[in-house]
Amino acid sequence: MNYRRSQHTASVLTSGKVLVAGGVDTYFLNSSELYDPSTGTWTSTGQMIFGGCRYTASVLTNGKVLAVGGQGIGTINNAQLYDPLTGTWTAAANMTTPRYYHTASVLTNGTVLIAGGYSYGYLNSSELYDPSTGTWANSSNMNYARSQHTASVLTNGKVLVAGGLGDSLSSSELYDSSTEIWTTTGSMNIGRYYHTATVLTDGKVLAVGGFNGSDFFIDSAELYDPSTGNWTIIDSMNNQRSQHTASVLVNGQVLVTGGYIYHILSSSEAY
Repeated sequence: MNYRRSQHTASVLTSGKVLVAGGVDTYFLNSSELYDPSTGTWTSTGQMIFGGCRYTASVLTNGKVLAVGGQGIGTINNAQLYDPLTGTWTAAANMTTPRYYHTASVLTNGTVLIAGGYSYGYLNSSELYDPSTGTWANSSNMNYARSQHTASVLTNGKVLVAGGLGDSLSSSELYDSSTEIWTTTGSMNIGRYYHTATVLTDGKVLAVGGFNGSDFFIDSAELYDPSTGNWTIIDSMNNQRSQHTASVLVNGQVLVTGGYIYHILSSSEAY
């Protein structure tokens, strides 16, 4: 890349290019750049209006990228849009609640669900962004306040939120976009945050790694079955890790890479 950065975002655009934006080095960054897989090169693109880290970036159905919240100079409620056609960022309407360490999920109807996070305390609030109107609307509160959790859009269109620091480290709940109501579902066997949750090709959700409530790194893994609403422990990873990534490959396997356990990890493993 052209700039060192961490706690940034990476978004795969409809063109196949990857937009990397924001983050932190020795200061908050507002730079963004594009990776072209056909040439293996990085090129700079438009600067963000609000630089920072710990925000979310979502690719909308119209191809634009919505960046929301995070930490810059304090906790921010700003939102901004990147247009791949012009390579520029423009300001969008502000969220109702400033937040970072939240999640953002693109729903089947094209709206974006923002849930939880942190802002002078753990949040249970959620709100919806409508790209067709460019406006925000409050949605119902989660049953548990949480940050550093995961949010997974299931094949039935519901959103599974699991774990995170806050009211209940092992809890999980479902958001139904047709009713805008949160309902609790089965709790994880091991409470965790800074983990990953990946929707598999069979519709189940794989949760791996993270920290537990005592700040111990964990190597455990478990599966959520939407048909039963239950979590089941499976074989542990070969390595403890948190703040890692998990990617579903074309062959259906899940590649887990990197992370942190008192030092930065270079190892990877596949499920």
